[in-house]
Amino acid sequence: MINPQKTSIAMLVFTAMLLSQGLAPVRAETVTDVPPPQPRIERPPPHRDGYVWAPGYWDWNGRFYRWTSGSWISEHRGHWVADHWDQLGNQWHYVRGHWEQ
Repeated sequence: MINPQKTSIAMLVFTAMLLSQGLAPVRAETVTDVPPPQPRIERPPPHRDGYVWAPGYWDWNGRFYRWTSGSWISEHRGHWVADHWDQLGNQWHYVRGHWEQ
């Protein structure tokens, strides 16, 4: 018989190993035929040394869009490209926020 508690612990250990090696699980690409609403206007908070403001974005859950508010992220080399939606033909493709050199 499978012990759920031991299985959960094993999954946590496996995930920690992946993350420590930079091999985080990959999120499947999000594509929809439903265009996202207009972005909400967010007033960025005052500058914080060592951080960059990542603006909010619309997240698609398979049925409807839900707003995800902006947040501070640790500054890295390069510049932050915010989460956004690109239209390709009749479909909308979610582009996860990332750092570019």
